[in-house]
Amino acid sequence: MLTPVARAPLFRVFTLIALAFALVLPAKDALAQVTAFRQAVAESAARDEVLAEFYRDRDFDGIWTGSTGRDRTRRNALMAALSEAGDHGLPTSRYDPDTIMEQLRAAQTPADQGRMEVELSRLFLQYARDIQTGVLVPSQVVSHVEREVPYRSRLATITGFEQSSPAAFLRALAPTSPEYTRLMREKLRLERLMGQNGYGPTVLAGSLAPGATGASVVSLRNRLITMGYMDRSATQTYDVSMQAAVQRFQQAHGLVADGVASASTISEVNIPLGNRLQQIIVAMERERWLNRPRGARHVWVNLTDFTARIVDNDRVTFETRSVIGATQGDRQSPEFSDVMEFMVINPSWYVPRSIIVNEYLPSLQRNSDAVSHIEITDSSGRVVNRSAVNFSQYTARTFPFSMRQPPSRGNALGQVKFMFPNPYNIYLHDTPSQSLFSREVRAFSHGCIRLNDPLDFAYALLARQTANPEEYFQSRLRTGAETRVDLTDPVPVHIVYRTAFTNVTGDLNFRRDIYNRDSRIWNALAAEGVAVRAIGG
Repeated sequence: MLTPVARAPLFRVFTLIALAFALVLPAKDALAQVTAFRQAVAESAARDEVLAEFYRDRDFDGIWTGSTGRDRTRRNALMAALSEAGDHGLPTSRYDPDTIMEQLRAAQTPADQGRMEVELSRLFLQYARDIQTGVLVPSQVVSHVEREVPYRSRLATITGFEQSSPAAFLRALAPTSPEYTRLMREKLRLERLMGQNGYGPTVLAGSLAPGATGASVVSLRNRLITMGYMDRSATQTYDVSMQAAVQRFQQAHGLVADGVASASTISEVNIPLGNRLQQIIVAMERERWLNRPRGARHVWVNLTDFTARIVDNDRVTFETRSVIGATQGDRQSPEFSDVMEFMVINPSWYVPRSIIVNEYLPSLQRNSDAVSHIEITDSSGRVVNRSAVNFSQYTARTFPFSMRQPPSRGNALGQVKFMFPNPYNIYLHDTPSQSLFSREVRAFSHGCIRLNDPLDFAYALLARQTANPEEYFQSRLRTGAETRVDLTDPVPVHIVYRTAFTNVTGDLNFRRDIYNRDSRIWNALAAEGVAVRAIGG
């Protein structure tokens, strides 16, 4: 961010430009210059349909390069905003105020000024899109990001700007979510730390346990202090205070919080500060892709954190562990938002086609009695007699049957599933495979999200529409019949992938990039000119 002293030259340049435009000219020369300016605006804007319409509606009059106070205010507000682009993790080379000033200074003729007028509008619209909805198009970087980015109308954006207070309009472009604000605050804090030698030396040890002493313990101590997990201390022993600090670090990084600096903990401790800043910048870009209201009440599933939460007004009111899609490409859980409309108690499992032909058909070809707990049904839903079918005659493409597991205690979906109909056939559900929830990394499903506490999750959702949600749910569960229960107030569901995030108190958390998505997003941002920086270094 530019200091008042650093900004002073900007204002002097704009004052000189304004004075130059205000020179008294003979009437015919003035008319000629206005004509040349408007012609240059029309020609330059013609390459962009939106800008052509905007300037045509204004009779090709400018909004930036004139000598009026409003033009000057707009220029100054835009320059101030562009000088802070790096705070938001945007490509600063794209918005270099010094370069823009040089171009303005060089625009001596009305025609040059007309071309510069349109260039400033183009730059404004580029900045507005970048800071509102992201530098990247997510689906072009990671195919599993099925998010509908809320792009704004470019014409409405520049028209709204022209009619508004410039500085206030520009400030309102960035996401206003509390998470974005907290991420940017942490980014600036870590950038200042980067300018002060970062986290310091790495810890040269495979693992460390309470009671250990030596240089590696001192390195671990110093790193924990710098990171903010431990108060200043001169201890050279892995004592109780260091064990507590390690536990805090582990909790903030999704590790088993036992206070023992295992190999995985040391590996996370040694990740460079620059890499952590990359994670935050990627998280801010992802927040821009989701720049619309999440819902006062919503379900937040962070894949990297293996959790599902109910959030009410930015406060987590329910949380449970989750199992997500396995790391193989065809099993990874996608990222998208939808609306949960109903739950199904005692659900049937309608086996996805991919599982039928890739896993079950080969088994049936070897033994027609394989997977006998699952019904085989025809196109009318009638159960097929297995002994009457020659499964060997079919291929993955020609297999004509569907498969269904009826409601039961051993059903793959357990006792309840939560539905937000979507083209990816992803939903949240119970599971009989409870042992997986005790693992640190929980990526085992075919893509859907399994919940550790699905009944409590159901009670929390139903509490808004019934006085005794547990009894309401259990009475329907006891019937054994498949039962749909609509939610009176449908709840938005956001399946996200955040390796850097904060909680409501502002504490910064990091998680591992299990699907290697953030690394691809960072590389794409870097290719656009985004860079890690140090402040005050």
